[in-house]
Amino acid sequence: MTCDDVRAALSARLDGEDPLAAPAVLDAHAESCPGCRAWLARAEQVTRLVRVQAVAVPDLTASVLAAVAADPLAAGRARVAARAARRQVLRVAVAVAAVAQLAIALPVLLAGLGVSVDPHASREMASFDVALAVGFALAAWRPERARAFVPVALVLAVCLAGTSAVDIANSTTALVHEVGHLAAVVQAGLLWALGRVSDEPDRRPSAALLAHHG
Repeated sequence: MTCDDVRAALSARLDGEDPLAAPAVLDAHAESCPGCRAWLARAEQVTRLVRVQAVAVPDLTASVLAAVAADPLAAGRARVAARAARRQVLRVAVAVAAVAQLAIALPVLLAGLGVSVDPHASREMASFDVALAVGFALAAWRPERARAFVPVALVLAVCLAGTSAVDIANSTTALVHEVGHLAAVVQAGLLWALGRVSDEPDRRPSAALLAHHG
């Protein structure tokens, strides 16, 4: 093999290609030929420089910081949206309860429909139901004030449930006649839930985080 053949084979070997020659033959020639030995040293140096040269890396700092900032922002918006949805559902439920109570109480109060043996007591109870229904309607309209009505609704629910249980146990009334009082318990629960949701903090992302994200 001539020096040119050896150098071509050595170059192919440095590039990871098939040198088409036995490694022992190439190494023996490089050791015995000063010119090829010097050429191989320079070729190896150039190869190392090419392989370890700096590679341009894009600056991802801005995109990484934006992603980090977007995480709590998205979570904060999701919490606020979920809270608003729960609040709206509870407002509708409380409003429906108020309308249903008015629909039952107004005919008794105004026309005496369905009154018991004591019309006066029936109208008094109907008046109380109308007042309670108005309170529920106001809570549905202004949910931030719902908590103020909760004690009244809870006391009413506890008293009705307690007296119903006692009367049923003493056989002074039938269970079917007392089922309607369960509505008061449901109303009290809805009002409590609405007041709790309305009092929850928004927990929005901080102003510094919003400014950084912007």
